[in-house]
Amino acid sequence: MRVYVPTPLRSYTAEQGLVSAGGATVGQLLAELDRRYPGIRFRMIDEQDGIRPHIKIFVNQEQVRTLEASVDSQDEIQIICALSGG
Repeated sequence: MRVYVPTPLRSYTAEQGLVSAGGATVGQLLAELDRRYPGIRFRMIDEQDGIRPHIKIFVNQEQVRTLEASVDSQDEIQIICALSGG
């Protein structure tokens, strides 16, 4: 799968904006990303295995809300980080 990594998380991927990973679910995909890029999963997933409120994950332009969401090898995954500030 093609995974688009937002700029705030690219320090984990050696500044790559597009990486590849596999898995049958979003959770498995993020686990593989974390094996390749240690620490990236914690920035997206909380201690209760929920997607953090400031993170949005899209599979083929449709937002997923759980790690159990199915993915396919041909899917495009976009990870979006909300920005905050004053």
